[in-house]
Amino acid sequence: MKAFLLLSLLCTFFVTHSIASDCVILLHGLARSDNSFSKMEQKLNEEGYFVINKSYPSTKHDIETLANDIIPRSVASCPDSSQVHFVTHSLGGILVRQYLSEHSVTNLGRVVMLAPPNKGSEITDEMKDNVLYKTVNGPAGLQLGTDSLSVPNQLGPANFELGIIAGTKTVNPILSQMLPNPDDGKVSVESTKLNGMADHIEVPYSHTFIMNKDDVIEQVIHFLKNGSFNHTE
Repeated sequence: MKAFLLLSLLCTFFVTHSIASDCVILLHGLARSDNSFSKMEQKLNEEGYFVINKSYPSTKHDIETLANDIIPRSVASCPDSSQVHFVTHSLGGILVRQYLSEHSVTNLGRVVMLAPPNKGSEITDEMKDNVLYKTVNGPAGLQLGTDSLSVPNQLGPANFELGIIAGTKTVNPILSQMLPNPDDGKVSVESTKLNGMADHIEVPYSHTFIMNKDDVIEQVIHFLKNGSFNHTE
C-alpha cells in the first residue's frame, strides 16, 4: 500500500512539473498594463504553466526599443530550460514579431496573438497627425500604419508556430468607420492575418476586452497544447 502511494505521489510530481516547465509570457497592448491580462494569467496558472506578466511603458518608446527591453527580461524570468510560449494582445504581438526578426528565443514554443495589427491599422493612417492621438499612443502607436513602410509591414511572415484570434464586434462605431469590416473597433479582421500563421479564428468580441472572455482563454490554452484552435465549438 505504501509503495502504491509513493508511486502515485511520484507520478503526480512528474506530471505537474512537466507542465510547469512550460513558460507563458503575456504581453499586453498599447496603453494597457499587466492588469489587462490578470484573468488570463490566473487561468494559465491553474493549467500548470509558469506565467510571466509584466507591464512595459508602451506609450513611451518605439516598437524596437520596447521589444528589446521587455522580451529579454521576460524570457530571463522563465525557468531554466523551459519551453517559452507567448500570448499577446494587440501591440504585444508586434513586439514579438519585431524581436524574433532580429533575435532567437531558446526553446521557443507557440505564440497566440489576440487582435494583432499585423498589417497595421487604418486608424493610425487617419489619426497620426492628431495631437491627442500622438499623446495617447506615443511613438509605437504611430508606427502601426498600413503603408508598406510601417513596422508591422516590414517584419515579414511568421517563422514560428502562430495562432491568431480576431475580434468582430465593435463598441466604437466612429473608429470602425475608418476600418474595413469586419473589425473589432481598432483592427480589421483582415489586418490580423499574417503569412505563415498556423491557425486563425474569429470571435464576436471587441478589441479592448477580448483577452478576458472565457472562450478566448480556452482557445488560447487549446492552441498552446495542440498547435491549433478548437474549431468544433
